[in-house]
Amino acid sequence: MSTKDDPQRFMTVRQVAEYLQLNEKKIYALATEEKIPATKVTGKWMFPRELIDRWMMESAHGGVFTDRLVVAGSEDPLLFRALVRLANEMQSHALVSYTGTGTRLGLELLSAQRVNASCLHWGAADESSKRHPALLQNHTKYQQWILVRAFKRERGIMLNPALKSTDKTLEKLLVSKFKWGIRHDGSGTQHFFNQILTQHSFKKKDLHSTTKVFSNRETAALIVSGQLDAAPGPQSVATEFGLDFIKHSWENLDFAVRRDVYFRKIFQTFMEQLRSPAILRLAKQLEGYDFGETGKLIWGGDI
Repeated sequence: MSTKDDPQRFMTVRQVAEYLQLNEKKIYALATEEKIPATKVTGKWMFPRELIDRWMMESAHGGVFTDRLVVAGSEDPLLFRALVRLANEMQSHALVSYTGTGTRLGLELLSAQRVNASCLHWGAADESSKRHPALLQNHTKYQQWILVRAFKRERGIMLNPALKSTDKTLEKLLVSKFKWGIRHDGSGTQHFFNQILTQHSFKKKDLHSTTKVFSNRETAALIVSGQLDAAPGPQSVATEFGLDFIKHSWENLDFAVRRDVYFRKIFQTFMEQLRSPAILRLAKQLEGYDFGETGKLIWGGDI
């Protein structure tokens, strides 16, 4: 039972059709296409009223959720600085947030509509045009997303500067008694390291010592403190922490972003921030960046 002051928490197709002033056939179509919050209970569609209200506000042009940009996925020091600058520019007019979860978890959060955009990198730069869309297609809502290029960055192995110069080759590092930082599964950095191990006929268990870490910055800090000797990561993080670096290859970082979020002013302002003179100067200082395709639509069809 419900009253005017205590409406039902869950609505039927008929009730939600009346609530939104749409016909029931349209509601069935939206639910089947997963475009409206809904769940099936013993074969019957049910709609949480609270999520329906939120969905309406989110869908509305200029709605209450257009004043926030929540980003997850792959971490990067330059992205962090660009988003901090954006947050400072927006002040209390918008919420700007960034959490480095790794590629796979970031996409899961985007699929669950917990975040607005997710950064990903998976494989070498020349493979990303196929690998990145393939990752997106593992999620039911991928047709609502597009891929936008952030930038290209150089990746390799971060090293403790105290290591002897004769040890600073990849082949010798793998067979030496060094302490390695290993990222969690689902991380693009760990995917890259797994490829290196395979190329050298190695497995993680063959390394002398390993410690699981959950971010590039955590890894670099552990190397600086002497708790680790080496770990995969980007050139920029190695430079930021004063580490030695063995260059290996380049990778593309892309944003998976919902189409409606792509057109929001806050996201377009963020992309402008990535190309700003201040960020470009910082990229030059950190090293290992290429902004030749920043902002380019990589995948997602006509928008």
